Amino acid sequence: MAVSSNTEGRGQWGSSLGFIMAAAGSAVGLGNIWRFPYITGENGGGAFVFVYMICVLLIGLPLLMNEIALGRKSGKNPVGAIKETGGNGFWQIAGVLCIVVCFCVLSYYSVIAGWTIGYIFTELINIPVDFEDFQQTPMYVIPLCFIFILMTIGVVLGGVSGGIEKAAKFLMPVLLIIVVFIAARSVTLEGAQAGIEYYLYPDFSKINAGVILQALGQAFFSMSVGWGLMITFGSYLPKNSNIVTSSGWIAGMDSMVALLGGLMVFPALFALLPGKDPAGGPALVFDVLPKVFDAMPGGNFIGALFFLLLLVAALTSSISMLEVPVAYFIDEKKWSRKKAAWTIGIAAMALSIPSALSSIDGSIFKRISITFLGNTKTGFFDIMDFTFGTFAVVVICLMLSLYTGWAKKINDYMSELSLGAPRFVGFPATAWKFFIKWVCPIVIALVLLNLLGIFGEPGEGG
Repeated sequence: MAVSSNTEGRGQWGSSLGFIMAAAGSAVGLGNIWRFPYITGENGGGAFVFVYMICVLLIGLPLLMNEIALGRKSGKNPVGAIKETGGNGFWQIAGVLCIVVCFCVLSYYSVIAGWTIGYIFTELINIPVDFEDFQQTPMYVIPLCFIFILMTIGVVLGGVSGGIEKAAKFLMPVLLIIVVFIAARSVTLEGAQAGIEYYLYPDFSKINAGVILQALGQAFFSMSVGWGLMITFGSYLPKNSNIVTSSGWIAGMDSMVALLGGLMVFPALFALLPGKDPAGGPALVFDVLPKVFDAMPGGNFIGALFFLLLLVAALTSSISMLEVPVAYFIDEKKWSRKKAAWTIGIAAMALSIPSALSSIDGSIFKRISITFLGNTKTGFFDIMDFTFGTFAVVVICLMLSLYTGWAKKINDYMSELSLGAPRFVGFPATAWKFFIKWVCPIVIALVLLNLLGIFGEPGEGG
């Protein structure tokens, strides 16, 4: 059943460009610029990039279109979307998980974003900072985290077109300009060629099942599928907007920023710190890159610019993470936007404190440990990231593809996609249907089994 895409008081996008910028902004986050380079380094460079691009095209894009179609068809938040389209209590679990995931990830994501605020200033005034020491200083880390959440609340209070869309139209071009500038500086350094070859020339012998599963995982997380973000943003779309074209732009911009993220890191790393292991892990950006910037002419300015870029990327994502639970309380509980944004934002601040303290040696939050189906995670931050930022996201992706592909009539969602996209008929429509019904559920199930260690060492998440 077709439902009005805009309920009284919910707001609506002012333009397709505003939607694309906001949705691409929610997809472009720390996963692209902080995580993508080190995961690429750990998985064989160019070979990983090659597999990742295929995963985005064949898995990420169909799932993205699926979520936006579900959002626009229902005109609701993730819980309301499944309820409105006739999903029973079991399927509504996926919607509830979306709300919980966005809230929980916002809490610890803001800790990393807070680090970036600190590093903007330390780079600008050229103070060398040891990342390990910085992480273990709560008097800096917690206030910076709170400042970031307050910035996020400020944007969401402005509403859909007045806050989120305006911010995205400003922040996304700023982000793209900074990425291109730093990547251009990096690739023109003397000795950068070795890094470019490592990153862009795939050694196909390095592709194995582990690399493929890692690339699939990264495609999910960088495309922001399985969070309910795209369902919520889709619910603000008018019926005549072209979901198919918009999805292509969102996937393209997201992948471009990820690829440029690697071009910022690897050429500079190989040129300025030859012999340094490109598989630097999560600390690559905060530990290794400041040393790289120090070795560049005008390095403190470029370093500050880079961490400003990370902050902008984090903010474009956190805005959408807060908007998902806010939309739920506006739709289902009839709260005002102001009450919802402040209540959820302050609760996220409270929940961020254990994540901020989990880097401190001797802290109970660093020692806490859980074992889930043989997969042991230690530290509050890592437990949150695995449970909500990884495992729950993959479960949601699986449930949503099964919901539209099998529990409901998939042709209804094909029809929704063809509204505003008259060329979405014949082969493109049939291919999308085949991927949502068959390919996506099978592939997502494999990723889920990999996360649980069925294929050996448990895989990583986002």
